[in-house]
Amino acid sequence: MQFNIPDTGQERVVIVGGGFGGLTLARKLAGTDFQVVLIDKNNYHQFQPLFYQVAMAGLEPSSIVFPFRKVFQKSKNVFVRVTTVLSVDPARNEIATEIGTLRYDYLVLAIGADTNWYGNEQIRAHAIPMKSVSEALYLRNTTFDDYERAVTADGYEQRQRYLDIVIVGGGPTGVEIAGSLAEMKKHIIAKDYNDLDRDEINIHLIHGDARLLNTMSEQASAKAEQFLRDLGVQLWLDRMVTGFDGDIVTINDGSTIRTNKVIWAAGITGNTLEGLPQGARTRGNRLKVDAVNRVEGTENVFAIGDMAFQTEEQYPDGHPQVAQVAIQQGNLLYDNLRRLKQGKAPRPFHYRDLGSMATIGRNRAVVDLPFWRFQGAFAWLVWMFVHLFSILGLKNKLFIFLNWVWNYITYDQSLRLVIKPWRRVEKQAG
Repeated sequence: MQFNIPDTGQERVVIVGGGFGGLTLARKLAGTDFQVVLIDKNNYHQFQPLFYQVAMAGLEPSSIVFPFRKVFQKSKNVFVRVTTVLSVDPARNEIATEIGTLRYDYLVLAIGADTNWYGNEQIRAHAIPMKSVSEALYLRNTTFDDYERAVTADGYEQRQRYLDIVIVGGGPTGVEIAGSLAEMKKHIIAKDYNDLDRDEINIHLIHGDARLLNTMSEQASAKAEQFLRDLGVQLWLDRMVTGFDGDIVTINDGSTIRTNKVIWAAGITGNTLEGLPQGARTRGNRLKVDAVNRVEGTENVFAIGDMAFQTEEQYPDGHPQVAQVAIQQGNLLYDNLRRLKQGKAPRPFHYRDLGSMATIGRNRAVVDLPFWRFQGAFAWLVWMFVHLFSILGLKNKLFIFLNWVWNYITYDQSLRLVIKPWRRVEKQAG
């Protein structure tokens, strides 16, 4: 198989990854005098901040994804290819993929990050990650499948392994999942599973630091902790999970928790590609880049977003791995590619922190802006507005808004379905 992309004589920019950074750059380059090839293993963009709402049956997966080809329907200079990139050859200006090789003039790596299991293969084999919409859907299926098993379980001990759930990691993802599970326990279980005692459901959040949301202000951390405790979430702060065999969670203080489900939201590590210069990798498996996001040891290979390790005076340990960094880097790289084409020097990147936020359920959120910090119902409204504004597609925005309004009025999501993937059963010979 081949890429089947015409040679138009334009300089070719190959963008690997259609996350926040890669898609931002591709959209800016659409309609310019560059030829753009956007490569992703999926044919859609995923809105990661709302994965947890898919996992908790608050939204359908289709509401938070958007097809790349829909974005670029009118962009004749943009080519979308769905494949996996296997390696990079900077000397030949080529990438190798599952459908063949492709030449580039500029290569932009924006493949983001994956779940960090910290080398624990046992946990990796049994815990559930939350880095894609398919993983979020798997968690939704598992959660409601376990509730169905719980109603027929033989005795309290058997029920507990299906009802109890452990979340590892007290960052925004872990906090938001814990809050959603607690609200489901409070408002949904008694309606759908009236033969279950919701008080038997225990939600555990284990975090390896003394405070939750430790990248946000102490004020936000304290309020998030209060919100979760008020919702009945059991917090295990300054503890670390050392093992999970599918039945028992082991904690570094010797404690154990019996559960069927562990959600792993404890960290991320940069995705990798073969062929990049030795020494380009650094902490967190990220790629070292210079001030204009050029990968160390290369001339025309750039990295943006979660996989890029770039330092500034205010960020000596690298920028935070959040969407705004990727978006801002994508915007500047667009400008710098045009400057390079015109023979001008590229401009260095400087991250502008627009703030951070997390929601812990209905009327509960924390927001840290550069000059203002607030919590509660108003923070929750701000969180909803910012996320709704950021979603691609008018239909998606409308569907999400209607879902949120309905959920708020009725205290009831309507998407609690267990939809399992179909598998072909091979016929036996004879």
